[in-house]
Amino acid sequence: MALVLHAGSGNKNAFKALIAAEYSGVKVELVKNFQMGVSNKTPEFIKMNPIGKVPVLETPDGPVFESNAIARYVTRSKADNPLYGSSLIEYAHIEQWIDFSATEVDANIGKWLYPRLGFAPYVPMGEEAAIAALKRSLGALNTHLASNTYLVGNSVTLADIVMACNLYLGFSRIMIKDFTSEFPHVERYFWTMVNQPNLKKVIGDVKQAQVVPPVQKKVAPPKEQKPKEAKKEAPKEAPKPKAAEKSEEDEEAPKPKPKNALDLLPPSKMILDEWKRLYSNTKTNFREVAIKGFWDMYDPEGYSLWFCDYKYNDENTVSFVTMNKVGGFLQRMDLCRKYAFGKMLVIGSEPPFKVKGLWLFRGPEIPKFVMDEVYDMELYEWTKVDISDEAQKERVSAMIEDLEPFEGEALLDAKCFK
Repeated sequence: MALVLHAGSGNKNAFKALIAAEYSGVKVELVKNFQMGVSNKTPEFIKMNPIGKVPVLETPDGPVFESNAIARYVTRSKADNPLYGSSLIEYAHIEQWIDFSATEVDANIGKWLYPRLGFAPYVPMGEEAAIAALKRSLGALNTHLASNTYLVGNSVTLADIVMACNLYLGFSRIMIKDFTSEFPHVERYFWTMVNQPNLKKVIGDVKQAQVVPPVQKKVAPPKEQKPKEAKKEAPKEAPKPKAAEKSEEDEEAPKPKPKNALDLLPPSKMILDEWKRLYSNTKTNFREVAIKGFWDMYDPEGYSLWFCDYKYNDENTVSFVTMNKVGGFLQRMDLCRKYAFGKMLVIGSEPPFKVKGLWLFRGPEIPKFVMDEVYDMELYEWTKVDISDEAQKERVSAMIEDLEPFEGEALLDAKCFK
């Protein structure tokens, strides 16, 4: 029997198998008149996938579900398929990028998009975290693509097919030009991929989203009206006061979006994004340009500076483990990227290594939601910077600058959160 794919014609996860089939010369038929919410609820479909998700591939040996598994099956249907590379290390790298595409790109696009479409609860802070995580992922992808046309090797592989299909959802639905322009190599890669003949045959012409979709408002279901019963004669009573009823407008008025407490603070003369741009763009004369610019911008009424010192430096006996520990901390700080800037230093040429940091936070204190949600915070001693103390002020400048030696010791690593 031919391979039969059960999914809607516009399903980006179905595109993966269909594109792989085009490259591989494998025949895959897309079922006709597939109706999401109907076709995937039938007993026949549930036998193929017990949870009713699409796509599902019917094969001579039984059904396969999960889109990446289906794309792998189709690719493996052709012996020595170049979509899987030409060596063991290329095969491993293809699998690596398929996993990265699923867990880092597709997942974060979904966390941003689906709540806005009403498929999941919309939580502003959750959206901020999803966007920050997506930017981090696209930043890593952008770095790789700065020196590579494709993800692995010099031609299209299954990794590129999966990545392009996952990016397609973002580019076509929510990632507008203002967002993607920060990642020029990702942009070049995506438009190169979707204009490949085998992709264009399946996906068609692709247009980038012009606006971020608005958050869908929940519509109150209509009230069920009970049939009126025939009135029975009864003794007359004094009329009772009518209970106050909510107007229809009151019932349907959308609840105001919850705001982060930091957004309610008085405006500050310091624009955090302007400082971050100055920091990123200053390549020479850093002390004279960036450091001077920081102190010119700094607003002690609207922001606060904090030193942090890791409490358990005696545990930092392996360099890469220590650096990974700091990297994990910075990942978990993503939820406050809009309100913070940080520098983390790993200090020393021999173990145990010291970990010290400097953080700029919006507001006079460390934000409560950061203390509550980032468990690493309690692993550090936090000391508020007194900028009237010239020694502390100079220490701030040295940490921003990655000045070496720092306090008489070599820097093993310096990481920036911006």
